[in-house]
Amino acid sequence: MNFSPLIISIKVSVIATIITFFLGIIGARVVVKMKRGKGLVDGIITLPMILPPTVVGFFLLLLFGKNSPLGRLLMNFDISIVFTWVAAVIASTVVSFPLMYRTVRGAFEDVDSDMIAAARTLGLSETRIFWKIIVPNVFPSIMAGTILAFARALGEFGATIMIAGNIPGRTQTMAVAVYTAVQSGNRELAYKWVAIICTISFASMFLMNYITSRHVKKNVKRGGL
Repeated sequence: MNFSPLIISIKVSVIATIITFFLGIIGARVVVKMKRGKGLVDGIITLPMILPPTVVGFFLLLLFGKNSPLGRLLMNFDISIVFTWVAAVIASTVVSFPLMYRTVRGAFEDVDSDMIAAARTLGLSETRIFWKIIVPNVFPSIMAGTILAFARALGEFGATIMIAGNIPGRTQTMAVAVYTAVQSGNRELAYKWVAIICTISFASMFLMNYITSRHVKKNVKRGGL
């Protein structure tokens, strides 16, 4: 059994999750503070979550293809995105980003406004308020969004196969490997990849629930004191 799809999937998912982590927090913060056009921006950001992954992959293919303005610009620097592992990272980032964004945005909106107002009256800057008050209070949501984004990136198939293809040892992730195994009639191999994906995904969900429950228990203890 060739484990290159596992290695590629982990590499792609980890990188995509790191990118999504920062973009999701920044995006949620910016949208929450917007006074106009919030609904439009939110709709655009959330769109990859409701569109079929193949449609997302199609748009990415149009964006990064050699005939697109961006594709031609990259070709001038001898950079090709399509059918590379970088394309797989981009696909995974795009489809997992809305999960991180929506989770963190909801948490930001639930932060007690009176607590923030009190911090402002004490002279704290907006930056210190964000890092010292808001982030610690929404930490479980940030971790939950991060884990959900990782699990989504790990199982990404449609957008990945559209823009990254199915190149063994280069762009073939575990989800794509399942498809290839089924297409070739190798059900045993497909079962193995499915088992690995399910195990990693279940472990991710277990970790998310553990972190959330631990944070809740800690808050209950503080409240009791």
